[in-house]
Amino acid sequence: MKKYGMHLLVLSHAYQVKRLKRWCEEGVAARLRAEVVVDVLKLAKLCDAPWLYQRCMRLVAKDFAAVTQSEGWRFIQKHDPLLELEILQFLQDADQRKKRWMREKRDQEMCQLLSEAVECLQHICSDGCTVVGPHDGKPPSRSKGPCKFHTCGGLQLLICHFATCSRKLSPGGCTHCKRMWQLLQLHSSICDQSNSCKVPLCK
Repeated sequence: MKKYGMHLLVLSHAYQVKRLKRWCEEGVAARLRAEVVVDVLKLAKLCDAPWLYQRCMRLVAKDFAAVTQSEGWRFIQKHDPLLELEILQFLQDADQRKKRWMREKRDQEMCQLLSEAVECLQHICSDGCTVVGPHDGKPPSRSKGPCKFHTCGGLQLLICHFATCSRKLSPGGCTHCKRMWQLLQLHSSICDQSNSCKVPLCK
């Protein structure tokens, strides 16, 4: 396979020996290198080997700088502009997919943080925690151990600031108070128990 893998791939395609063709695809893919990947890519197209074609494209995207130094890349630049365009289009699509995936990941993380913050706000206003007491006026339980909410400490400090800040209603306002307003608005928009909710300003 190491010496004749590509030759066998051509023959197995020409004579329609499907099992041998599959073995050849796997054998050639296992030995792919940036220096020869463009040649194998051309062969995969000619031999109708989509699995091997995808493996080649992934390697091109992963190590494109090394691929551009190969003899195969220089050859297609001169003699096969359609394949060059196809590779560049694949790279662009792969980059767009990566950016979209990263954006979706950031959005999911942000939604998770906001969900936890809203849940934590309800916890503070209903039960109280180490610094801020519950809505019914009971003192906070400073003897409590670490809260299960990671955002609880920061949110309690934000609530304390919001309660005493003189700029929360002034034009331009306070950045920290704006965050608190946004969190209160988010809570009220999803709360379905506004009549009995203990979060301030919910109703």
